[in-house]
Amino acid sequence: MISQGGEIISSGVWLTVDSDDLRHLPREQGHPTRSKGVTSPELSYEFRKGMLGFEHWLKEKGYPVTIFVIADQLHGEFLEWIQRITSQYNVLIGCHGLTHRCWSAWGEDQEGFSNALSESISKIKQAVGDAYRPWFRAPAGYIASWMAPILKQNGIELDSSVNPSWLVRSKSAGGWNKVTVAMNESGIEERPWLTKWGLPVCGPALFRFPLSLIANRAWKQIDGEVGGPEMKQTIYWHILDHARENGKWFPPIRSQKVKIDRVP
Repeated sequence: MISQGGEIISSGVWLTVDSDDLRHLPREQGHPTRSKGVTSPELSYEFRKGMLGFEHWLKEKGYPVTIFVIADQLHGEFLEWIQRITSQYNVLIGCHGLTHRCWSAWGEDQEGFSNALSESISKIKQAVGDAYRPWFRAPAGYIASWMAPILKQNGIELDSSVNPSWLVRSKSAGGWNKVTVAMNESGIEERPWLTKWGLPVCGPALFRFPLSLIANRAWKQIDGEVGGPEMKQTIYWHILDHARENGKWFPPIRSQKVKIDRVP
């Protein structure tokens, strides 16, 4: 298990990956002040390289992993790829939104969020069938307490959007504890991301100096089984990260015992 702050206190880890392409970065779309415009819906060269590297990691390690998928990606090459890897590997799929809209940065919009969430869940279920799980991660970690009842109304049972670090507290629209309380009151389990000394160690923190020094060390200290969210210690990275080091980057975790949630 872990503490509310996400610090390591025992073994076991849930491996999660986000499917954002370059066009989904807040500097491109989804943020009211940072975004400069949506780029082409076609897969980027970097993302294609990341897909290849990620699948190589799946083949070599055989770990169970959950991918949080953005529904607007589910067409063409990516759709075919995600359907294939969910049939060949121990891969489950959660919801990462319809687009990469940073909901808590825009202010409260219950109707808009509910409509987008319902549509995204429908598209993901249609695309991946039994590989879908009612698990949610807010795009870019922009989560607010008002979103919790809407998640519950749309069948979401678990949220993994909380990055309990003071550095990114503004994303929570009122504080991480407020979000966690709202999730609990709505009957939704919360799986916060791993932190170290109150600092982020997941996603971009793996590559941003000096956070990268802390993050890589924290990941290498993880021990025990790899499984689903019952492990309660949650880390995440991006498919795009596997394009690094000429497609040879692997997440810096030690070999683990594997706990199978679902055999394809």
